[in-house]
Amino acid sequence: MNFIFFRSLLPSPYSLLPNFLCFLVNIWQSSPANLVLSKDEVHVFSASLKQPLWRLQQLAKILSPDEQLRANNFYFEKDRWRFIVCRGILRIILGRYLDIEPSQIQFSYGVHSKPALLETSRNSSTLQFNLSHSQELALYAFTLSRQVGIDLEYIRPIDDIDSLAKHFFSEQEYTVLRKLPESERQIAFFNCWTRKEAYIKATGQGLSLPLNQFEVSLIPGDPAMLLRTFTDSKEASLWSLQELTPDPEYIAALAVQGFYWQLKMFSWSG
Repeated sequence: MNFIFFRSLLPSPYSLLPNFLCFLVNIWQSSPANLVLSKDEVHVFSASLKQPLWRLQQLAKILSPDEQLRANNFYFEKDRWRFIVCRGILRIILGRYLDIEPSQIQFSYGVHSKPALLETSRNSSTLQFNLSHSQELALYAFTLSRQVGIDLEYIRPIDDIDSLAKHFFSEQEYTVLRKLPESERQIAFFNCWTRKEAYIKATGQGLSLPLNQFEVSLIPGDPAMLLRTFTDSKEASLWSLQELTPDPEYIAALAVQGFYWQLKMFSWSG
């Protein structure tokens, strides 16, 4: 699916951004056995965390000792199973990109806990990835030499949307949310939340960057965009955001460093 950009079609404030309007057909393909990622591509995988026992046992065997310890520290069994499936699938996908056994993959973690690959094989230094999970679904994003972040949220009723938005969103975002019809506020809230989370995960700053220190688009139907940051006037021109719909009950966002990339979306089936 190609991203084609036309500045002239964008209303203000989007006309202030670089020349692009994104057209995307939301099609999730079956994942190929052989994975090849080019520098102008972004791959996103969707995977169910609800797997049969035999697969759970299979995935548990390829985890590292520290991952197995983390899994055992979960109090609830369902959370332990979800962690095992989530990390196990990540290892399998990375193994296919790198052409190594999933159990041999080694991770490092940034200052704010963003995972990355240790340089264990060809392309391991340039292959970037990020993951997110919510309820029974996980999303994985992969790029070459581009920072990437992804966030996923299960759509659910939130009683204190107003107070959460006032605390975490910028003043402008909060004002926009308050002006929306009641029927649109829930989706707008999750739009804003996932886009902010995807961006801070992509930068590797995590919650050390307060969510109210930058602004994203949030109105349902509007293109996903990083509108501005309060610390650097040029920062917004360096990132592209994309809304994803892996399932009608979920909202997701993808943040990618740079522009003019092609998105390919896959449904993981083993």
